Amino acid sequence: MYTTATAFLEALVEQGITHAFVNLGSDHPGLVEAIAEARANGRAVPTIVTCPNEMVALTIAHGHTQISGQPQAVIIHVECGTQALAGAVHNAAKARIPVLIFAGSSPFTQDGEMLGSRNEFIQWIQDVHDQRGLVRGYMRYDNEIRTGANVKQLVHRAMQFARSDPKGPVYLMASREVLEAPCEPVSVDMARWQPVTPCALAAQDARFLAERLVKAKRPLIVTSYLGRNPAAVDVLAALCAQVGAGVVESVPSYVNLPHNNPFYLGNYWNNPEQNPDLAAADLVLVVDCDVPWIPIKNTPSEAAEIYHIDIDPLKEQMPLWYIEPHRSFRADAAQALQAIGDAAAALDTDAAALAEKTGHYAARSAARRARVAQEVFAGEGLTIARLMAALREQFDGQTIVMNEGITNYQPVFDHLAPVRAGSMFASGGGSLGWNGGAAIGAKLANPEATVIAVSGDGCYMFTVPSSVHWIARRYATPFLQVVLNNDGWNAPRHSALAVHPDGHASKAADLDLSFTPAPDYGAIAAASGGAASFVVDRESDLATVLGDAFAVLKNERRAVVVEARLG
Repeated sequence: MYTTATAFLEALVEQGITHAFVNLGSDHPGLVEAIAEARANGRAVPTIVTCPNEMVALTIAHGHTQISGQPQAVIIHVECGTQALAGAVHNAAKARIPVLIFAGSSPFTQDGEMLGSRNEFIQWIQDVHDQRGLVRGYMRYDNEIRTGANVKQLVHRAMQFARSDPKGPVYLMASREVLEAPCEPVSVDMARWQPVTPCALAAQDARFLAERLVKAKRPLIVTSYLGRNPAAVDVLAALCAQVGAGVVESVPSYVNLPHNNPFYLGNYWNNPEQNPDLAAADLVLVVDCDVPWIPIKNTPSEAAEIYHIDIDPLKEQMPLWYIEPHRSFRADAAQALQAIGDAAAALDTDAAALAEKTGHYAARSAARRARVAQEVFAGEGLTIARLMAALREQFDGQTIVMNEGITNYQPVFDHLAPVRAGSMFASGGGSLGWNGGAAIGAKLANPEATVIAVSGDGCYMFTVPSSVHWIARRYATPFLQVVLNNDGWNAPRHSALAVHPDGHASKAADLDLSFTPAPDYGAIAAASGGAASFVVDRESDLATVLGDAFAVLKNERRAVVVEARLG
């Protein structure tokens, strides 16, 4: 029988969705049957990945798309499963990750009027007034499938939203009766269901920005996620050399410029200090960035010209947001920077001025790299700098790092010092627990990659490691997890002391943030997924222990947890 569920699966295949990360329930009999029927008859369906936890399912999809660039699907159970997606929904929305989330819903009949009618007590309890409303504020599009007659059109419309800038998650739902209902096959011309063409920067605007960049004495580009399109990284590097512009990253979630590039000036997060390059800039071009600076800590000069290019320059989902640019442009970053570069090539430029700007930023960049290198030898015990420098020595040409270091974000980026686009990622959102599932997604998207997840100890617990490591073993996606054990949650401590530096909290011995006695982080992964476990501390030979850990990862193809006891 050809049903709505059959047509839904066909629509996923038509979209190029290769994986469905699923947590199935009583609302999915029609879907389970349609998957089995398609397999029995040799028709393609997405690879089904069973996920014991819904949030992990969405973090896997998130990580997969960051690596592959292709949206995936997450299938969950009624309103309970929708709520269990938890912070992963926030992360996908804020990071602009295209993903199709599909949930069943309680049957709408109870006396056997239709196939799929209610036959379990939970179907009364799980019937809520507005299931879609649970996540509507985070979705680019939401709808309910009511018939198989147009299910493909609804899927393809949803994915047009998901894949058009600003990209993001979409949510569809359907009841059991609808999924079970027979329907006629529909042929869809996918050439007519493509995402909207990205916005281009107008020629006159490209020329205007080119003129301002060329004229500026200290032009600076600030970005966060330009590198989500790896091609944009090369375009940015070329433009910097062409106009003599430096680059700083604010809260980077991608590699936006190689760290060894002479125009790369570093990154900042919540640093309670003024960035000197931002302060010295007479022109600041903000490109693909949500929080280019924190005004009470770090701002451009009042005399600086500020321009803004973004796929979402109004930040429409942020109630409070403004940077007061002199001009703002909605455009795709790679296209816009290329257009600016082309316009700059047609201008008469002052070779001496360009050489001076280039020399200035090259010296600033070299001094920063020297400073970072010296940090490896500073301090006592096991420091982030020392650990990351040793970790970097184990990298190969296909290493991918999923960085959720939270209070250690910056030193992780600094000391791993990525030089290849697409080699390091952060979640792009603010809900913890992304890195474990994202590492599985990265490995599924690129099976040959060496995948590393870096997190604090508190963040590791948020990943639901029991589910993550079971999935990693079941689907042969081993990765190396580094747990930065700083005894609990550092971020709330930093937040409290930033607001009350001399208050009672600054003098208290216990802020209720410690994880003492600490869990055995490696044992959690070993029990759930057969992972190998290593510990490093101030007495460890880092090269030897990490070498052994990577040998297990690569030779035994087992997941590995390295607990780093800092201090």
